[in-house]
Amino acid sequence: MIIRLGRNIATQNLVPGQAVYGEDLIKRKGVEYRVWEPRRSKVGATLVKGMKFPLRENHLVLYLGVASGTTASHLSDMLTKGMLFGVDFAPRVLRDFVLLAETRSNLIPVFDTANKPEHYRWVVPQVDFIVQDVAQPNQAQILIKNARMFLKKNGHAFVAVKSRSIDVTAKPGDVFKQFKQEVKASGEFEILEDIRLEPFERDHMALLLRKK
Repeated sequence: MIIRLGRNIATQNLVPGQAVYGEDLIKRKGVEYRVWEPRRSKVGATLVKGMKFPLRENHLVLYLGVASGTTASHLSDMLTKGMLFGVDFAPRVLRDFVLLAETRSNLIPVFDTANKPEHYRWVVPQVDFIVQDVAQPNQAQILIKNARMFLKKNGHAFVAVKSRSIDVTAKPGDVFKQFKQEVKASGEFEILEDIRLEPFERDHMALLLRKK
């Protein structure tokens, strides 16, 4: 559950008393919420800026580039009857995510690279939602490969596009245009919404997609 707090948002804490990354804990009518810091989370920034996010409490989610689990922890709050599979190849940050998963039973760590979804197809089922936040030049190809292998028909994907990770010499707007063209050309997705993430993130765009 998400609530609005002026310009901010918060999720109902799945593990009362637990602050994951130093965020504020607040209570409303006896219920504890965790403030979702938009400068620490692309999904959080996107929601603050008004993007619709069709995540349901019973969804299965594949998170590519889960890192230490800042954003995943808020998704965990929302997935009270679901599950999130978090993929990352960096041992240091994934160690933190593993520790977080020990306190939240709906989080499953996967130590691997999102470039090779065939490596983890044995542990990740068909999912309702993909969240992608990876700093790689081939972000579009990573998304497409994982969607073809794991995302259900009519499932949704959220992707944070980092223009400087794709081409540091090009204008961000040109990078975003090329990314959308590549996604459309794959034939896999319908683009539902796109939004720039300033002032929270520089040279970033978020896309919400639906698999055809």
